[in-house]
Amino acid sequence: MTPSSTTAPAVTEADVVVVGLGAWGSQALWRLAARGLRVVGVERFGAGHVLGSTHGATRLFRIACMEHPGLAPIATRARDLWHELGDRTGQTLLRQTGGIMVGPRDGHVVAGTLRAVEEAGLDAELLEHDELVARFPQYAGLGPDDVGVWDPAAGVTYPEAGVRAAVRAAEELGATVLLDTRVTDVSLVDGGVVVTAGGREIRAPRAVVALGAWTPQVVDLPLVARRTPLFWFEGPTPEATAPGGDFDLAAFPVFIRQLPDGTTLWGHGADATDGDGYAVKIGLEDSGGAFDDTEADTVDRYIRPARDTDQLSAAVARAFPGLDPRPARAIPCMVTNSPDRQFVLGSPGGDRRLVVAGGDSGHGFKHAPAIGELLAQLATDEQPFTDISFLDPDRPFDGSSWLDEPGRPREPHPAVPATGATGASGTPAPDATGASGTPAPDATPASGTPAPDATPASGTPDDTDRRAA
Repeated sequence: MTPSSTTAPAVTEADVVVVGLGAWGSQALWRLAARGLRVVGVERFGAGHVLGSTHGATRLFRIACMEHPGLAPIATRARDLWHELGDRTGQTLLRQTGGIMVGPRDGHVVAGTLRAVEEAGLDAELLEHDELVARFPQYAGLGPDDVGVWDPAAGVTYPEAGVRAAVRAAEELGATVLLDTRVTDVSLVDGGVVVTAGGREIRAPRAVVALGAWTPQVVDLPLVARRTPLFWFEGPTPEATAPGGDFDLAAFPVFIRQLPDGTTLWGHGADATDGDGYAVKIGLEDSGGAFDDTEADTVDRYIRPARDTDQLSAAVARAFPGLDPRPARAIPCMVTNSPDRQFVLGSPGGDRRLVVAGGDSGHGFKHAPAIGELLAQLATDEQPFTDISFLDPDRPFDGSSWLDEPGRPREPHPAVPATGATGASGTPAPDATGASGTPAPDATPASGTPAPDATPASGTPDDTDRRAA
């Protein structure tokens, strides 16, 4: 007998439902399951897919975070949890090689890193100009006042492997995981939430929404997705990036470098023996004309050689002339920016039925397991392990960010008016009624249209390589 279209969906009861199992959602699922809770995680694609923001083989890891000193304890907790998760699943999820932050002393890279070192009491080494030149001969075009800050705790993490490890660990602890499952509605109701997904209803007192670049479609917060392709480079000969070469990861470790003209590059060296192997990874800081704001479902998934690579190739030629400045491989990716380039973490409007995690702003993956721990603490009314008031979704936004520095034009954010400060509205998005976190009437939908888990991303991914920053 074929069920009629009016057949009531199956109902699953849970303590917490996690919507989105990317970088932060997968880790929240693990940390909630580790507490012995009944937790359900829903992901519209597979675990560790290449359609969002959590792919590309590697990500930079830093503890001396130039973005905000308050991130240092989050990164420290993330370090410990990466190792714990790796031990549990029998793999390396964090490789600490050390890293160098380079630029003028008053630029946002060096000044922000030194501020984090000082305020968080971190171990770091300041390399004056001559020592920087001697220690890193691959670096060309240094400004006369450029210095470096060596972060011994920096290194690389592994996005696809990290997501899959967290999902696996959560399942082993009893979590229910629904992959390739469309979420079609999230409703705030008396006593909790109802998530409709794959022909079933999941009812829980709390929901964690961690949808990455799709978050702006569901929650009315000033978050904007941005297209940020990823690129890898080779040397003029295979020896340059082979073990012992000038651009092997051991000789050319994790870096963020602000050039004399203000252009900022990030990346790390090659390692043919790590996982599936990877070339030298270099990218531009995602500000300026090389990047477009986008919608996650309609992002351009092609690589446009001139438009996407000309500015980056010119910068690589100036900064690292020992590399071929033409990218050898590329893959599309996205980030989701908040106006001040800090994360958005908490319950908008104070409604604890809904915990939102978004606005990775291009520096979120390194922190993923600690963000997952914080989300678990928020969803269970525990005291967060560190102060996260600077990540409050209801904080005011006045257009300033950690990228600001004297003489550098401020990049406008499309979700914030150019005049005056504004806070997160906490009201439903135009197509996302009730997801804002303000108290909703019984059964008010958090999304009046299918949630981002419901709509396939347009285009097909360029899956020739899986690398990331």
